[in-house]
Amino acid sequence: MKSIVYHLIIALLVVSMASSCRGPKLSVADEQMQRGEYFDASNTYRKIYNKLTKREERPLRGEVAYKMAECHRRLNQYARAAAAYQNAARYGYGDSTLYLHLGQMLAADGKYAPALKAYSDYLEWRPGDLLAENGAAGARIALDKSGATRYVVKQDKLFNSRRSDYSPMYLDKSMEQIYFTTTNEKASGSRKSEITGMKKGDIWFATKNERGEWKRPEPVEGELNTEVDEGTPAFTPDGMTMYLSRARREPNANTSVEIYTSQRSDAKWSAPQKFEITADTVSVYAHPAVSPDGQWLYFASDMPGGFGGMDIWRVNLKERQGSLENLGEWINTPGNEVFPTFRTDSVFYFSSDGHPGYGALDIFRAEQTPSGGWSVTNMGTPVNSSSDDFGMTFGQGESGFFSSNRGDKRGYDHIYSFELPELKILISGWVLDKDEEPVPNAVIRIVGNDGSNQKQIARPDGSFSFPLDRGVSYVMLAGAKGYLNSKQEFTSDIAEEDAEYGVDFILASITKPVVVDNIFYDFDRATLRPESKTALDELAQVLRDNPNVTIEMASHTDRKGSHEYNNDLSSRRARSVIDYLISVGIAPERLQSHGYGKTQPKTITKKLAREYPQFKEGDVLTEEYILTLSEPDQEAADQINRRTEFQVLSIDYRMF
Repeated sequence: MKSIVYHLIIALLVVSMASSCRGPKLSVADEQMQRGEYFDASNTYRKIYNKLTKREERPLRGEVAYKMAECHRRLNQYARAAAAYQNAARYGYGDSTLYLHLGQMLAADGKYAPALKAYSDYLEWRPGDLLAENGAAGARIALDKSGATRYVVKQDKLFNSRRSDYSPMYLDKSMEQIYFTTTNEKASGSRKSEITGMKKGDIWFATKNERGEWKRPEPVEGELNTEVDEGTPAFTPDGMTMYLSRARREPNANTSVEIYTSQRSDAKWSAPQKFEITADTVSVYAHPAVSPDGQWLYFASDMPGGFGGMDIWRVNLKERQGSLENLGEWINTPGNEVFPTFRTDSVFYFSSDGHPGYGALDIFRAEQTPSGGWSVTNMGTPVNSSSDDFGMTFGQGESGFFSSNRGDKRGYDHIYSFELPELKILISGWVLDKDEEPVPNAVIRIVGNDGSNQKQIARPDGSFSFPLDRGVSYVMLAGAKGYLNSKQEFTSDIAEEDAEYGVDFILASITKPVVVDNIFYDFDRATLRPESKTALDELAQVLRDNPNVTIEMASHTDRKGSHEYNNDLSSRRARSVIDYLISVGIAPERLQSHGYGKTQPKTITKKLAREYPQFKEGDVLTEEYILTLSEPDQEAADQINRRTEFQVLSIDYRMF
């Protein structure tokens, strides 16, 4: 359940229901409900309901069903509450608020489509009602599953008992101790709560062992825990003062919830002392949270001047006089805003059933804006569920604990851990030469526009891998001794999901000719065809990435035709390539051209042998060799010999 303290609070919000004179049992039930004793009241109402079987008792049965539903609602028994509200409607109970509560209970039970119908029915009675409109908006979000996140949520078995355990909070920044509220059977006192039927809450704690593992929880030492309810601890930054909620019980009187303080001395906590906020003794003050700078106490209250239900307020701990303020409509709604906890001075978390959510209480993140307001965001699923989710505390990074009664038909709260796994975004690939062989000892550098700078030596097989961040633009450069540098640019996706991107670097040797693939000419001419532009632009970029290099651009023909013809044609073709490179900004003095005609037949490499298995590595495609081949293989050999390639001439252009 939302915590015993929360139920005690809600008890004080119940509009007084006039006790009926229709019999002592109904009077008893009404009085129990007025005092916030929902567990006892629900049982009494159930007995009365079962006895009202006559036709003329139908209106009274509807009224009792409604009151019974209200008890179940406050006990977070959503399915029981929804069924009782539906019975109240069936027996003609006339309060339109029934449909609002029915929608809330159906949504809290994960039944979003019927919840939308109930909200729609209520809005016909009360057009524009913010709680109903936000409830319907949340149900639609849940139905289209648009709020899913990458958080991983697990129930923490060590901290949980068979009863309610909730509101975990770290003692200090060391995160070596964690405190929480428990109603387990070892809690102080012998009497069960009339509100919940469980033991009244105590504050327990757990510490870490030398291996960083949590040890079994135990009661707080000292005079802190008593027979009344204590819960929702919060601490000053030095961990020496605890603020807590405490329920004051008096015979035959409504329960009151107030904020108390306790002081730590060694490992013991002193008897709680009431923390006075205002002279108002009727309103509720609960769920304290101290800002990280120790200046402000945030808390939940139904005091006058709010927006309805419970609101979040704050008071200056150093100068209390005149500092009390409501956090305003950015945070507070006509519903309930409760359980504030802090991450930084400008970021805190709270729970609400008034903002659009997934059913009952949802956890929201609030970040202060430059104008002084607050930007509020639902934490999404699986942190939030259709049930109550509240009391979040952060440990290292995006991890920590919170409370929820999800999956518990009794409405009991349990402590859950949460963690947002780091995104695994990688870029990996290979550094190879033009023959697709690994380049040994290649160095890869990657620089991001976020200021990151990484360097890695490729593995013996030429592979490499770098971690990346989302939405960052990177420049990557690969180089090795005896090879030209190769540069690539890359921008990682902004999607919040694991990803691995692939990129390969093909390095050109500076010691042997390098074929430039996909250079095409018109038949029997030196004119470059348009489809050659891509390959030539890539070559131009290689020259820009290696500004101290000069090259010879060579063109070769096949065996057909005379030497004079082929030498002239290849010379003109090589010159066409040079002219294009000059046209895109490469300095003419870095470029030479030469036409070799058919004087330098190609030697088959490993790569060519893989592409043309009819040849083996080392074969030289001379005219004599080609004439021994079949006609199809002769054409393949001639095609290999017709090539454009470059050879590095120097690597010290303008270095001196």
